[in-house]
Amino acid sequence: MPQIRQNKKKIFNDPVYGFIGIPDELLFDLVEHPDFQRLRRIKQLGLTHLVYPGALHTRFHHSLGAMHLMQQAIATLRSKGQYISPDEAQAVSVAILLHDIGHGPYSHTLEQSIVAGIPHEKLSLLFMQKLNHLTGGRLEMALAIFQDTYPKKILHQLVSSQLDMDRIDYLKRDSFFTGVSEGVINAERLITMLDVVHDELVVEAKGIYSVEKFIVARRLMYWQVYLHKTVLSAEFMLLNALRRAKELSSRGATLFATPALSLFLKQDIQLKDMEQQPEILDRFAELDDFDLFTALKVWQNHPDQVLSYLSQCIVNRQLFRVVLSNEAFDAGQTDLIKQAIGEVFTLPAEEAAYLLINNQTSNHAYHPNQPKINILFKDGTVQDIREASDQLNISVLSMPVTKHFLCYPKSIKTPFDDLPDGSGQKRI
Repeated sequence: MPQIRQNKKKIFNDPVYGFIGIPDELLFDLVEHPDFQRLRRIKQLGLTHLVYPGALHTRFHHSLGAMHLMQQAIATLRSKGQYISPDEAQAVSVAILLHDIGHGPYSHTLEQSIVAGIPHEKLSLLFMQKLNHLTGGRLEMALAIFQDTYPKKILHQLVSSQLDMDRIDYLKRDSFFTGVSEGVINAERLITMLDVVHDELVVEAKGIYSVEKFIVARRLMYWQVYLHKTVLSAEFMLLNALRRAKELSSRGATLFATPALSLFLKQDIQLKDMEQQPEILDRFAELDDFDLFTALKVWQNHPDQVLSYLSQCIVNRQLFRVVLSNEAFDAGQTDLIKQAIGEVFTLPAEEAAYLLINNQTSNHAYHPNQPKINILFKDGTVQDIREASDQLNISVLSMPVTKHFLCYPKSIKTPFDDLPDGSGQKRI
């Protein structure tokens, strides 16, 4: 752990909640650790700032905000007669503070490219186990809560569920920094309405409209921010740039990269490698947004045409055209676009494929197969929000919405260019 400080009564001036404090010395030491400080250098929303310029807040902001909300939730439940011991309060605060510590730069893009198949939740667990060792086993209860093996199930639900402190903070925070008012939720009321029945987290019936607003806000934020068509274009362009860089590195090509980035470009690192070789996890902890973006700036001048073109487009925000559809695109159409890319850029088919993105994305505003958001009525009965809601059809919002999208350079002429809105977006 870092050098011990005497004064650990620190407060942060958070733009969303105002002054927030760190509850105890253990949490302070965890915040001070370099593995957590690294989150200052990782943007919460990746490349979303290319659409919403204010979206430059970090995972450090979000983690502290979620910890702050956890303090409010603990106080609320205690005020309603729910016993949460001091050790449990500390442990659940540690679990929420560290829940995102395994995120890498442009996290979800990274998970599909240079650290393919290693979800950030698994890496967060490895980092927590590392910090547990460094603190002499003081995070054992937090680990149990994080992994949902602790007997008091509501503590895990506060960390990870369909109405947890993670989601409440990121919706409120992301709405604030993007300026998308459709995502505004009443976090204070949601938390104030929390209670417990048979070790299950519930929301008092008088808070049902706040829950409905939360679910609707989540749906709107996903399609307006997280899965915005231009954000999808940017993120998949970055994904293809990293995949191309990894392919070139595997062939022995000379490629600029920081030592940490170079390791993950040259080797196919698996989760078991990080579990068995702590030095690899330490090297992952050196990665942040600066490693990737510095590499992109240098790769703009790389002799490989695909890598240099994708890097130039991302750095200078020359993003691909996006076409959306409710149905999968016709294979004949996509083959013609790929052929056109090959002809315009003088690329063989396997390289032209990097400049055509044909994918899909889906979202549940409320997932029917995950733990429910339960509403507690005055007579003691408990109902799933889908059954309890009478103002809007939450059952409809629990159905997945899937959108197919096609992205390609704007210099490529296709039949989609003549659609009425003039943006290349297919009417859906």
